[in-house]
Amino acid sequence: MTRNEIINELRRHGSAGVNELAAATGVTPVSVRHHLSSLQAEGLVAATEFRAGVGRPKLVYSLTKTALERFPTKYVRFTELLLGEMKTAMPSEVIDKLFAAMAQDIATDNAARFEGKTLEQKMTLLIVLLGEEGFLAEWNKVGSSYQVTEYNCPYFVIGQNHPEVCKIDQTLISKMLARPVEKTTCLLNGDQRCVFIIGDSEIAVVEG
Repeated sequence: MTRNEIINELRRHGSAGVNELAAATGVTPVSVRHHLSSLQAEGLVAATEFRAGVGRPKLVYSLTKTALERFPTKYVRFTELLLGEMKTAMPSEVIDKLFAAMAQDIATDNAARFEGKTLEQKMTLLIVLLGEEGFLAEWNKVGSSYQVTEYNCPYFVIGQNHPEVCKIDQTLISKMLARPVEKTTCLLNGDQRCVFIIGDSEIAVVEG
């Protein structure tokens, strides 16, 4: 529990030194340092030097953005409520167009990165872009065809009630590669991964 107690203390106070954390959690400074080293290795805690008067500066610890994102938020609930209201007020075709437009915005923002690249270079850049959007993905070639595999979905929780969100990554893949894309398996359908087959023919390029 001490590990979680340290995280909670840093969340409450913003930052703290080893002695403060030891006093708050009721363990020795040596034990606190051990847990802090582990948390730093995982990218959850950052250390900065703080100098107060003469003598050696001491290290003050705080949570990283990665750690803060682990705390429960109301974002998912809020998003589900918002989508529910939108779906009540708008036809399904309009909702689909909204998600496609979100993908188009991401594609437009990143179009310059893909200009002048071969298809395989674009595939590699696409995986980087999907990673930036929260997807763990890879591409491979099967025979003469290319496919993209996603092993997770950052929209999975929301997508269970609003599968329309799947429009985002499929549209983004199509826009960045300027090719039609067919989705053959989906995490939301109980499959182990999402798999997209890339079409052979080129379509209109992404608008910059």
